[in-house]
Amino acid sequence: MDRRTFLALPAAARAASSDTPQYRVVTRYPPSARPGMPGMFPGVVAAVHAPKSIDPETEKVDIPTVKEMIARGMCALTGDAKPGAAWRRFFEPADVVGIKVNCSGAPGAMSMREVVAEIVANLTEAGVPAGQIYIYERFAGQLKSAAYEPHVPAGVTVHAVETTRGSRQNYDPNTYVDVNFFGEEDTRSQMVRLVTERLTKIINVPNMKDHGAAGVTGCLKNIAYGSYSNVARSHRFEKTHTLSFIGTLAAAEPLRSKTVLQIMDGLRGVWHGGPFSPNRKFRFYPRQMMIGTDPVAIDRLLLDVIDGKRKAEGAVSVTHHSMEYVKSGRGYSHNPNEDRFLREPGHIEYAAKLGLGVYDIGKIQVRRIDL
Repeated sequence: MDRRTFLALPAAARAASSDTPQYRVVTRYPPSARPGMPGMFPGVVAAVHAPKSIDPETEKVDIPTVKEMIARGMCALTGDAKPGAAWRRFFEPADVVGIKVNCSGAPGAMSMREVVAEIVANLTEAGVPAGQIYIYERFAGQLKSAAYEPHVPAGVTVHAVETTRGSRQNYDPNTYVDVNFFGEEDTRSQMVRLVTERLTKIINVPNMKDHGAAGVTGCLKNIAYGSYSNVARSHRFEKTHTLSFIGTLAAAEPLRSKTVLQIMDGLRGVWHGGPFSPNRKFRFYPRQMMIGTDPVAIDRLLLDVIDGKRKAEGAVSVTHHSMEYVKSGRGYSHNPNEDRFLREPGHIEYAAKLGLGVYDIGKIQVRRIDL
């Protein structure tokens, strides 16, 4: 076993069970003394709710309200009196910052343009030049649908990892997770080259969405599946390995150490049919943001948000673990009581066992703000 592989195995080995696939994490990057996940504020979440943030009928976002939500949330997280001081805790002018957006459901469900624009504005106010800011997502078509360019300053790069589906030139062949799930020919998932070679810090900007395989798609899944190649192989027929794969990907270096801030965009969400948004009737409008450094804590709260909405709509919980609701075919996207896969929301607790954050709801400190 070479030194690069050995560095990555112990935490995963401690969390594994007899049913866990055998992962081999290969990286030349050592962990930092203080990794970005769970970061400076483990177990702390600033939850900001603002009814004026978005109009559910028109989906028009109120920009001044978004600005205040982010400012108040950052101050609540850090304890600073002014948002500029809060941002400067994380970023300095020398940093090259990536903003990992979620555009899989664009334009119906995505990291909102107004939210991303306000994040960029705060970075530039903290001294980070526009030319050192990258908005990134895996697929070019999704990024094109999101149309961030008109909303951010000149110089900010909007970066699609795969300019054509399946292209590999923007992945790092020397940094990868190797695992065989179903006897697939390609067993490696390579980390995005932008992450390994260019960025010094990452801000993760997921949405509030359910997910047919993972249960929910929040901070952990957005940063994990959005920063590697060849990840959809983890689910096949009704079986999914998202339980252990998501946390294993997120815990690999340098992704873990560089991801220093989580800003969950919950202005609108998807309570069934995610990660896409093919049917507007399954969208809802939490009109909130959750800000922190701990992806596990935020995703644990997200579970309650999604399940609370599903309960209100008379739909089965994403935490069920019964084949009774799993159906083959495509009907699941239109029926909230049918699933394509046996969902694995336990990936959040699994990630906590890897040291990525706090899962116990009794130990999560929520700093609530109502605007």
